[in-house]
Amino acid sequence: MSAGNITSTGDQSGLAVIASHMKTFSMVIYCIVFILGTLGNGLVIYVTGFRMKRTVNSVWFLNLALADFLFTAFLIFSIIQLSTETWHFGIHMCKLHNFVANVNMFASVFLLTAISLDRCLSIWVVVWAQNKRNVRKVQLICLGIWIAAAGCSIPYATFRTVSVRNGKAQCGYSGNTRPVHLLGLLILRVVLGFLIPFLVILVSYVAIGIRARRLQRTRSKRSRRIIFSIIFAFFICWLPIHIFSFIELIHAQNENIMEIILIGGRLSVALAFFNSCLNPILYVFMCEEFQTKLQQSICFVLESALAEDHLSFTSSRSLSSQFARITRKSDSTAPDKKAEGVTLTSTDSKAVFTDETG
Repeated sequence: MSAGNITSTGDQSGLAVIASHMKTFSMVIYCIVFILGTLGNGLVIYVTGFRMKRTVNSVWFLNLALADFLFTAFLIFSIIQLSTETWHFGIHMCKLHNFVANVNMFASVFLLTAISLDRCLSIWVVVWAQNKRNVRKVQLICLGIWIAAAGCSIPYATFRTVSVRNGKAQCGYSGNTRPVHLLGLLILRVVLGFLIPFLVILVSYVAIGIRARRLQRTRSKRSRRIIFSIIFAFFICWLPIHIFSFIELIHAQNENIMEIILIGGRLSVALAFFNSCLNPILYVFMCEEFQTKLQQSICFVLESALAEDHLSFTSSRSLSSQFARITRKSDSTAPDKKAEGVTLTSTDSKAVFTDETG
């Protein structure tokens, strides 16, 4: 055996070990995203949907949280497939899972873009925003975003199928899919799902930062930190998955590079999924009104949970309040009865005195 073959075998075994560790790392990240994303976005849906007044911002955040919630909720199928290395749910569920994942990916990205534009217009064109921005228009825009996201996701679900590889069922693109179709899907996702939204978000928040520096000098540092965090999180979470998708398409026939692509691809997918956990923190939890409503909701839940017996606690409070009202009512009517007794007594005495004197 030559030295080159030994080195090649050693490199492949080393990559296999790294791939195994990366699989474990991806599993951990998926589980964290599934738990935190579902709980965090579910909490945002509850507060913005049921506790806050319906405003333009609450509608934006509600739809964004709904997209991220569905995205993370369906992550359980990816976790099962990654852990068992087999797709157990059939071809129809394979297509539905891919469709829902892409719908919510596009919807989340489109909503982030719309929120950025809305904030930019609100701070630069104040009078126009006050006259034109309303809940009804934002709801219609959100509906259009969901329809556009569904339209962009249909081609991806169409080419998805269940195929057997190494004796295990896998949910992925069919081996008969032409490379030109895969390239078209990749370009569509990169242009509409990353490039255009990133440029819009970047320009919008740079404009917001410039305006915020002019209007609020005391809070400019905090505003810059928030703006930088939003742009950096979007860029870091979504850029790697598009890069590795291009590399995978170009070097699909090169087995030596496919191991590296597999390692980097899993890491890039984990980063993209992690963005659904960051959105509630970056876009919602920094809102002061949301923090106030959240504290009120938590206090209400704790009060109910810490009560020794919620039903008896509520009934005793209602009974005590009812008893207090009866007591106050009886106390207020008592002087009237006394006064009435005095009047009757005096009247009787007058009648007796009249009879006696007559």
